[in-house]
Amino acid sequence: MQKDLSDYRRVYQRAELDEKSVPDNPIELFRDWFYEAEKHEDCIEVNAMSLATAGTDGFPRIRVVLLKKFTWEGFIFYTNYNSEKGRAIAQNPKISLAFFWPKMERQIIIKGIAEKLAENLSDGYFESRPRGSQIGAWASPQSEVIPSKKFLEDRFKNFEQQFEGKEIPRPPHWGGYLVKPVEMEFWQGRPNRLHDRIRYTLQDDFSWKKERLGS
Repeated sequence: MQKDLSDYRRVYQRAELDEKSVPDNPIELFRDWFYEAEKHEDCIEVNAMSLATAGTDGFPRIRVVLLKKFTWEGFIFYTNYNSEKGRAIAQNPKISLAFFWPKMERQIIIKGIAEKLAENLSDGYFESRPRGSQIGAWASPQSEVIPSKKFLEDRFKNFEQQFEGKEIPRPPHWGGYLVKPVEMEFWQGRPNRLHDRIRYTLQDDFSWKKERLGS
């Protein structure tokens, strides 16, 4: 079976990106782009991002996770620390994040260092989650082989009974990561594939160096 996709083309022309007019701090530009995407009626789950790690088997691995907060320090998401991604980060905390908002014709690629959040911050977010999601964090042995779907459903029911009428504590194997960026690239689609690409690189004095890249 084969399918020729060579005729899949789109002209990008919604906006431009000029290194002379962008802010000196890439977090500011991320904030502006994120809010613009958030307001766009056709952009859904604007906080969905691809997370790439160096897998424990030596292969790169990418999956989509949800950004839950961004600050001047970086980008926060939550997961099971025993999952494949958690084990990969423990082995090599150098990771990449990518946002793609096709309706805005924009991408952002982030290289950074992931570190576990303080336990009290993970506790606070866990308490805000729906009760079903809290139980799911206890019930699902994420990334492990399981015998059946019923096995997972039964575990959920067992924990549901165990915590009936009680507050659900955060599992010790579940929590957040803060990704501190060292490089951020902003991509704005342009006609004729002459896309605008601006890269910010963190310097030793914690300032950011801006450079234009070829498309």
